[in-house]
Amino acid sequence: MFPPLTDLLGTAHVVALPLVSRFRRIEVREAVLLEGPSGWTEFSPFTEYGDVEAAAWLAATIDFGWGILPPLHRDEVAVNATLPAVAPGEVPGVLDRFPGCRTVKVKVADPGQTLADDVARVAAARAYLGPAGRVRVDANGAWTVDEAERAIHALAPYDLEYVEQPCETVDELAELRERVAYMGIPIAADESVRKASDPLAVARAGAADLLVIKAQPLGGITAALRIVADAGLPVVVSSALDTSVGISMGLHLAAAVPQLEYDCGLATASLLADDVTRETLVPVGGSLRVRRVTAEPELLAEHAASPERQAWWLDRLARCYELV
Repeated sequence: MFPPLTDLLGTAHVVALPLVSRFRRIEVREAVLLEGPSGWTEFSPFTEYGDVEAAAWLAATIDFGWGILPPLHRDEVAVNATLPAVAPGEVPGVLDRFPGCRTVKVKVADPGQTLADDVARVAAARAYLGPAGRVRVDANGAWTVDEAERAIHALAPYDLEYVEQPCETVDELAELRERVAYMGIPIAADESVRKASDPLAVARAGAADLLVIKAQPLGGITAALRIVADAGLPVVVSSALDTSVGISMGLHLAAAVPQLEYDCGLATASLLADDVTRETLVPVGGSLRVRRVTAEPELLAEHAASPERQAWWLDRLARCYELV
């Protein structure tokens, strides 16, 4: 069921939610919440993305709010904590917001920071988890191959589960994977999947050991499941700093993946200082229950974006609708 634009605009609410700590150079997360016949859904491409890229996010929004969900294989999903590029002393306070999580994804290669900063943050995360926990790092494609190789050697003593998007291009990932194969540390691809014109190129090139997939950037749950099936690699389902409504979309994707070997990056509502529901999707015992989320009218009103930002987002939605 493909709705007319008037149906989308008629239920749209633009919100601005503050974060607990700066993440991806963002301090306030903006999103559009809409209610379709299947339930609440979200449109929240990052503001720097162009309309063509953002249109895939709108396709996912419509799919979740107006479409039919695929069969689900689980009703709970184990999730990881996400650690922004904070100072080591702040690590315990951040990770306390993810109760029961046995895995931490640590942001590294943040602009203005050094490899020594990254090592100190990863060391603090390992100390918090203890030897039985899992530590993965995410560079968002910021390293060259040489920088990534040097960083992996420096971080290897902290027993990395995998390194996510260490370099920008598929060719760089393939070269790095060859260089560090003897170390037994897997390479995960994120941006090389969700921002690529061909999301399967990284798998065909043998440039990654696993894929990080996200429902909104890949055009929705059904489209993402096709990529999972065609890639033939293990996957981690992650969110994109969504509200609990958007995370619910990611949870349904994770529940629909036939085999899920890794903890998923779907606990990012814990990074938000506020949400659009009082029943925020935060982990209990390291897991999230798969459920739809209802945005609450009083919270939508309380966190409404400024009139200027509302106009900006609704105009963007209308432009992307024409592309979809």
